[in-house]
Amino acid sequence: MKGRVPPIIYMNSDRSTIKLDHGSGGTQSHELIEGLFRKRFSVNQNLLMSPDASPFIIGGQKLRVTTDSYVVDPLFFQGGNIGTLAVCGTINDLAVSGAVPKALTCGFILEEGFPLSDLELIVDTMAELSKRLGVPIIAGDTKVVDKGKVDGCFINTTGIGLEREDSGHVSLGDQVIEGDVVILSGPMGDHGMTIMSARHGLDLSHQLSSDCAPLYAMISAILNEHASDVRFMRDATRGGVATVCCEWVEDRTLGIELMEDHLPVRESVRGICEILGIDPLYVANEGRMVIIAASAAADRILSILHSFPEGEGAAIIGTVQKISPSRVVLRTTFGSSRFLSMLSGSQLPRIC
Repeated sequence: MKGRVPPIIYMNSDRSTIKLDHGSGGTQSHELIEGLFRKRFSVNQNLLMSPDASPFIIGGQKLRVTTDSYVVDPLFFQGGNIGTLAVCGTINDLAVSGAVPKALTCGFILEEGFPLSDLELIVDTMAELSKRLGVPIIAGDTKVVDKGKVDGCFINTTGIGLEREDSGHVSLGDQVIEGDVVILSGPMGDHGMTIMSARHGLDLSHQLSSDCAPLYAMISAILNEHASDVRFMRDATRGGVATVCCEWVEDRTLGIELMEDHLPVRESVRGICEILGIDPLYVANEGRMVIIAASAAADRILSILHSFPEGEGAAIIGTVQKISPSRVVLRTTFGSSRFLSMLSGSQLPRIC
C-alpha cells in the first residue's frame, strides 16, 4: 500500500527462530511480512499494495488472487469447522477487495491416523458451501505426513476473483477523507471466544457461536448501490478490529477515533473477555468487516447490512479525523481517551 519496506525487526529476545506471535496477525506478523517476505518479493509491485487479494491482469481482464492457510485448533467448533473457515475466509478476502469470487483451489495436509469420518465432514462442508455460493473448487492437492508431524488436518486455499470496475479502490483506502465514518458489520469477538471455549473445554456452547460466514452477498449489495461511497473494506480476522484500524492509519495523514460505547459486543463475549483480561477489540473474527464510508451514505449502508443475517448488529463505531501523528484513538465510556496499537503478541494462537 505504501511501497515502503522497513528493516526486519523482531520483538522477542531470541531473533533466530519463529515464534507463535509471528502468526498472530499483530505487530510481529506485520514485522515478519514487511521485513522478510515483502522485502524479498518486492519485485512484484502488487505485493507492495498490501490488499487482502492482489490484483493482476490477463487478457485485459482485471483479476484478484488470494491465498490462505488454516490451522485452527480445534478443527470443529460451534458454528463451523476448518472447512467453513477455508471457504469463507478466502471468499471474504476476495470480496472485501472489490472482487467477484470465481474459483477456489484447496490443498490438504493430513496426519497419518486422522479419522476419515472427520475428513468427510470437513470436505462435505466445503463442497456444500462452494456449491451454495457458486464458487467451485477447481483444483486441489493432498499430502499425508507421519503421525505427530501435523495436527490432524491443515488446509490451504487459493481464490481467484474478477475485480469489479467500480470497486478496485476499496482494498487500498486511499480515497478516505476527514469526516468519513467507520462501520463494523456486526458484534466482534464471537469467533475468537468460541474457539477459546472449545479449546479449553468451557461449557459455554449455549452462549457462543463463531461468526464465520461468507460476506460476498452482503458486500455486493452494498457496492451495487454505494461503490463510490465505500472508501475501504477489510475483514477483521487475526488481530481484530483494532489491528485493522491501526494498519489503515499507518503512514497516513489522518487518524481514526473509535467510540467505546458504540462498539457492538455480545454480553456473553464481553463477560468472558473481562474474566480473561482480553480486549474484544483484538479478538479474531471470521465474519465481520470494517468499512470506512462517506458519512452521507452511512445510514443507507447500515440499512443494507441489517437486511442480512451476517450484518445483524452492524454499527457506526467511529470517524476519520485529523490526528497528529496519525493514530487510532479510543474514546472510552468514561470520557477519557487512549491510543490503540496493533495486537502485540498472540492472545490465542491457531485461531484460523
